[in-house]
Amino acid sequence: MSTLRALFRAGRPPAGRVALSIALGSVAALAGIGLMSIAGYLISRSAEHPPVLELTVAIVAVRACGLLKPVARYFERLESHDLAFRVLARMRLAFYRRMEPLVPGRTQGQRQGELLARMVGDVDATQNLFLRGVGPPLVALVTAAVAVAFAAAVLPAAALVLAAGLVVGGVIVPAGAWATGRSSGPRRAAARAELTAELVELLRGAPELVAAGADAAAIERIERLDAELTALARRDAVASGVVEGLGVLAVGLTVAGVLAVAASAVAAGSLDRVMIAALALGAMASFEVVAPLPTTARALRETVESGERLLAFSDQEAPVEDPTTPNPIPSGPLAVSVERASYDHDDDEAWGLRDVDLRLGPGRHVALVGPSGAGKSTVASLLVRFMDPTRGRVTLGDADLRDVRKGDVRSVVTLDGQDGYLFSSTIRENVRLARPSADDAAIEQALRRARAIDFVAALPDGLDTFVGEDGARLSGGERRRIALARTFLADAPVVVLDEPTAHLDSATADALVADVLAETTGKSVLLITHRSKDERDVDNVVRLVCGETRTQ
Repeated sequence: MSTLRALFRAGRPPAGRVALSIALGSVAALAGIGLMSIAGYLISRSAEHPPVLELTVAIVAVRACGLLKPVARYFERLESHDLAFRVLARMRLAFYRRMEPLVPGRTQGQRQGELLARMVGDVDATQNLFLRGVGPPLVALVTAAVAVAFAAAVLPAAALVLAAGLVVGGVIVPAGAWATGRSSGPRRAAARAELTAELVELLRGAPELVAAGADAAAIERIERLDAELTALARRDAVASGVVEGLGVLAVGLTVAGVLAVAASAVAAGSLDRVMIAALALGAMASFEVVAPLPTTARALRETVESGERLLAFSDQEAPVEDPTTPNPIPSGPLAVSVERASYDHDDDEAWGLRDVDLRLGPGRHVALVGPSGAGKSTVASLLVRFMDPTRGRVTLGDADLRDVRKGDVRSVVTLDGQDGYLFSSTIRENVRLARPSADDAAIEQALRRARAIDFVAALPDGLDTFVGEDGARLSGGERRRIALARTFLADAPVVVLDEPTAHLDSATADALVADVLAETTGKSVLLITHRSKDERDVDNVVRLVCGETRTQ
């Protein structure tokens, strides 16, 4: 129940529209019951050949119910689906806002396919929360209460039989449907997430897998997961068939029971015989709102399981939190300092950081060097407040970064990561990401500073050239130049460059570093690199070995 409450808080369904949808659904269902009951009475009464005028009210009532049911059903579908899509939109936004502070500190080590399954599959599953999970049971409750009350007014014994049948079909059978998915649901979700992760990795790494001859093994893993999902789906289908059969059995037994007590009442003289058909057909029609409830139970269970997976991820503690009363960014030239800072990774085998000291003075260029895994990227994450040190502190001017809002820190300290991501859009939009209000002149200037304007101008579509997913249509050097132009467009006074020459040949790397240092004169730059030749072009070098700093 706590998961349902959390999902309702995230979706915030408007109470008025929920009530309207339930009311329309109840009116449609009651019109269907009225149509069947009155039609049964009309047929039975007509067999007695009464004067036609005695049938006029029943004839008009049948027509009214026949017209009311489809009209009410149409508007109920319109309202309930509109409500479901509105709730889904709020769900997407709510979970994105909850997940955004977790990036990148809580997403490191997560497989992209599993995150994709959560953000797409699990969030989309929440649209069933009201459409198939909450709305139908409430409509069934209202409709069943009215149907039993009508039966009780005609024949109390028939009402008792109908109520018992509705409890079986509307509570016990759906409870069985819920129970059948208890064991297979989590397994199915885990297998689906793993299959999505394997497919994403297969598609992204297909050339490497083929070149290494490992494509057959990857396809075999996918086939194994697909077979597991198929087996689970087959098992669910069998269970669903059994549950549906029990529901049909409940309908038959209830109608038979109503016929039996009605016939007994007619024989005893306490019921007009023309009401037998009205009670029996009304009882049968009452199950129209109960029949979907087993499917509703399974859909609601899947929704709850999806919500549990979403909440398990999004309810993690954020690696950094904004202070309640933040300090402003200090004015004037800014120095960035890492003072006796330590960071403990969750992985015990990781080095982390131990009492790191680093100072980046105003307008100074400092190189942070060291072997892979020494903790250089962790230092970069501390400087832009993706994470906070376990001990020690990081300062901007005289302000501890923990006392400054994350957004304010990143407005003056920008990070160009070693795998700067390019979105599947145009060059213009990828560069403009750093400053959405920038015009084409500012974008072209940033490209010029990154020494990328010439190759962009030579492209047939220029700034409107699509770069493909993660810049797949560009070379490694071109991707780095576009990412660097984005950094230049941000125009922050402090720039952190994390391995800007990664994946580049030596000549291209030399040119890129020279251009970066030339274009950042007057700015504070921390150049994280593993190339020893970059050390001679900076003002100071700090070496990081096994998470500890050594100044040169």
